[in-house]
Amino acid sequence: MEICELFPHIGSVVDELCLIRSMTTEAINHDPAHMFMNTGSQIAGRPSMGSWLVYGLGSEAENLPGFVVLTSLGRGGQNQPIAARQWAAGFLPSRFQGVHLRGKGDPVLYLGTPPGVTRSQQRDVVSAVNQLNQHHDTIVDDPEIATRIVQYEMAFQMQASVPELMDLSREPATMLEHYGCQPGDGSFASNCLLARRLAERGVRFIQLYHKDWDHHGAVKQGIEFKAEEIDRACMALITDLKQRDMLRDTLVVWAGEFGRTPMSQGGDGRDHHNAGFSIWLAGGGIRPGMVYGATDDLGYNAVEDPMDVHDLHATLLRALGIEHTRLSVKFQGLDARLTGIAGRVVKDLLV
Repeated sequence: MEICELFPHIGSVVDELCLIRSMTTEAINHDPAHMFMNTGSQIAGRPSMGSWLVYGLGSEAENLPGFVVLTSLGRGGQNQPIAARQWAAGFLPSRFQGVHLRGKGDPVLYLGTPPGVTRSQQRDVVSAVNQLNQHHDTIVDDPEIATRIVQYEMAFQMQASVPELMDLSREPATMLEHYGCQPGDGSFASNCLLARRLAERGVRFIQLYHKDWDHHGAVKQGIEFKAEEIDRACMALITDLKQRDMLRDTLVVWAGEFGRTPMSQGGDGRDHHNAGFSIWLAGGGIRPGMVYGATDDLGYNAVEDPMDVHDLHATLLRALGIEHTRLSVKFQGLDARLTGIAGRVVKDLLV
């Protein structure tokens, strides 16, 4: 398995990886490509994969959301925006949408107890509001009122659980060194460590976004920055999960919304490319230590076992115990699903 020399730490765990070299996507610009990779559609308003998973499988977390999003900002590229619709619930009840936890400052805005208000007083307020909502729900039968009740209760629980979750100072110094992070630095490495802590607490779907990969110029220096930011942390997450006997039950997916062209743009950059790029998977029922598919000699087109986003979604759902054709919701008269009317399970990737 060939791994770029800029990723020596990821290279050290290749026996755990399933490297897909023939990934393709329909979209060529960031926002629609984000939408397609996350929701299976380039049209805004569809449920994200995390929302589908929590809707279909529920969550084992008692005092945290079932779907959590962590973002980080790096160096060496263009700071392309990420919209909250990438983790939205779409036409599913809004309680299934992702909750964004910030890496610096208050993890969740307005979550803290107001000055002068005790926890018991806050409990009284939440209980009273929920009772009023329950009474109103018996009259109008609105699913969003049920969501409001659940989310009021979840917010109350998170006032206690989130500060403890985000406090990485309780981790041993050796673990911080293993990931290459410091408490409160908001880095991708810290978010990888937080992802492990979230998984330990039963959160069903944890999504990390690391920005600044848009190398239309200065790609050689830029990719060195990105490699430095993610290499050790990805290795640390995989080895940490494995040491805790969690990797077999935790599916790790590393991917972008598309790849970069094999030819230069402007002399020292690369443009967006959707006809052939690489992603990798690890754990969670995925066959380790294998390479699937290939591009042509120039790295332009996927020519061996091409795989599209719908195939990826179908395969990931199967690894998580769900048949993608059966996870559907009636919407606008159709059986809407993550994979639309497409998608095939790539059984070669599964143990």
